[in-house]
Amino acid sequence: MIYGAIDKKSEQWYTDLKKVFDSIDNKQLEYNWLITDCECYPYDEMNNKDYCWLTGEELTELVNKEDFQCIWAVLSGFNKNIELSEVLKYDLPYADGYRGFWELPVTIQHPLSSVEIVPWDSSLVLCFSKEKDIVDKFLNSYKYSQTIEEYINED
Repeated sequence: MIYGAIDKKSEQWYTDLKKVFDSIDNKQLEYNWLITDCECYPYDEMNNKDYCWLTGEELTELVNKEDFQCIWAVLSGFNKNIELSEVLKYDLPYADGYRGFWELPVTIQHPLSSVEIVPWDSSLVLCFSKEKDIVDKFLNSYKYSQTIEEYINED
């Protein structure tokens, strides 16, 4: 089962990855990360690249050092035993235009990914995970967040 949450009301701007990582008790350290469809400001090293592959430690260090806003991106977290060569056998995840974020049942784009964090056009952030605990922590940290099911059903 996949769990999902959305926050689009708790912050003045999105997405501050340090806050997201703090909200999930730094569980990002437990994964390797494929970062795709990325637009960041002012840090732009990841912009216009097909993908970046970072350990959780490298991603955390980058976020702490550069303190940038992630405008668009899909951050897909993989168990550390999954190799990049396996990950790249599938289509790269993307944010803008992916309808699966807004449909039930909740899914993660990449079939090998365990968690997915999606900064969406500076207006919201999505969090999906196979671990209920990660989504629960996100929901508890962002005062106005909702489960994806609640968000979809209120429309």
